[in-house]
Amino acid sequence: LFFSPPSQYKFRDLTIEELKNVSKTYPNFTFSMNTYTFKDGSQKDLLNFSGTVPVKYAGTSYNIPIRLWILDSHPFAPPICFLKPTANMGISVGKHVDARGRIYLPYLQNWSHPKSTLIGLIKEMIAKFEEELPLYSLSSSDAARQSELLSYIAKFTEGETDMKSRSKIGGKNEGCSNKITVVGSGDLGVACVLAVAAKDVADKVVLLDLSEGAAKGGSMDLEIFAVPNVEISKDFSASADSKVVVLTANSLGNAQTYLDVIQSNVDLFRGIIPAVSHYSQNAVLLVASHPVEVMTFVSWKLSSFPKSRVIGIGANLDSERFQYILTNLLKAEVLAKDAWVIGEQGEDKVPSWTSCNVVANQTEAMPARNAREKVANRAMEVLKGKGQRSWSVGLSVADLADSILKDKRRVHSVSTLAKGWCNINSEVFLSLPCILGTSGVIEVVRLEEDPLVQEKLQSSAGSIHDLQQQLKL
Repeated sequence: LFFSPPSQYKFRDLTIEELKNVSKTYPNFTFSMNTYTFKDGSQKDLLNFSGTVPVKYAGTSYNIPIRLWILDSHPFAPPICFLKPTANMGISVGKHVDARGRIYLPYLQNWSHPKSTLIGLIKEMIAKFEEELPLYSLSSSDAARQSELLSYIAKFTEGETDMKSRSKIGGKNEGCSNKITVVGSGDLGVACVLAVAAKDVADKVVLLDLSEGAAKGGSMDLEIFAVPNVEISKDFSASADSKVVVLTANSLGNAQTYLDVIQSNVDLFRGIIPAVSHYSQNAVLLVASHPVEVMTFVSWKLSSFPKSRVIGIGANLDSERFQYILTNLLKAEVLAKDAWVIGEQGEDKVPSWTSCNVVANQTEAMPARNAREKVANRAMEVLKGKGQRSWSVGLSVADLADSILKDKRRVHSVSTLAKGWCNINSEVFLSLPCILGTSGVIEVVRLEEDPLVQEKLQSSAGSIHDLQQQLKL
């Protein structure tokens, strides 16, 4: 073979066989050994190969440059995949590609030897790229600017650390790669700061204190006891370059009706969202203000961010509690892994499932479904007795921020744009099980079809939409 993996590769024969197949199918690929630096700073010499794959999009043929790093546990672990754009190419961030050019595919998530192969991976990569082209041609002016950024992208694809790369571009982060801003210094805002700090989610947390006058809301104690890596400010510029902005602010005006209360919050957000969006243009907005579905919609409209980067905390806390009750109190661990609380936060939330645990035989299916629903109803009754205190919501927010900042790609029930789901045709945000990563919502997980659940979601969507129509944005 043209290139043989070194002795560190545990399954050299299997790896060589795979590389032969790749070379035979894609003769343009070149192979080499380079040092790859992982996010935790550890380094390893890894085999990698790069070249182009043919992609047809909108009747035109393209050669998409890629680079794959082969781990030393291959073929039992998936490779690390990147785009390798040239100076006149820009990256189209989407469901399968992030801003660094890192490629994410279902094939990688479900990697399992011997079913999964490098050839199979490249074939799926081509298929996904034909649905959504990952690169585009830059104009001459954009290309000049892109050449400056290419070294930044190259550091990732060639294995340099996140921190080192960031220090050479922008400069504003001052070595801070994971920064969170919490807007609002009430009980919930302080709870979010403490939970994020306690769980060591971020390198730095900024609390934007919007309280008026000399009284500094709940932030005073944070200043007194000097919580590490926490900055308190009234200046929106302190939030610059945040990866996640958590919105906890609620208006304390003298509104008389429920609609007036919400309109008061909308008016408050009019002064917040454009400012934080300006200073952190690539952030994920995580909305915890009430009512969360409406305020997430308002944040989306005011920020002009893509829907994937505007998320409400929704039913994440309820879902985590629901799964815990099923597993630990009702001993229904098999059911819990696919169980979610979805829809509208509050009394109208509803339990649902992401896969059917009921047997295929129709004569046995109905009793199994009835038993499952009975257990779910018991769990929901227990859940009703659990209030949502500031500290518990703060822990939920820290959990979501952790999945986003560390690109964990865990599933959470969060408020996302529900248009197109369950025959919902209006622009409303409802909690659905979503895979979260650095770009926000990567994918909405499909739910088991249940007419009653769909009816409840449509009812919630209708009432929320009616409410939104009455607001002045």
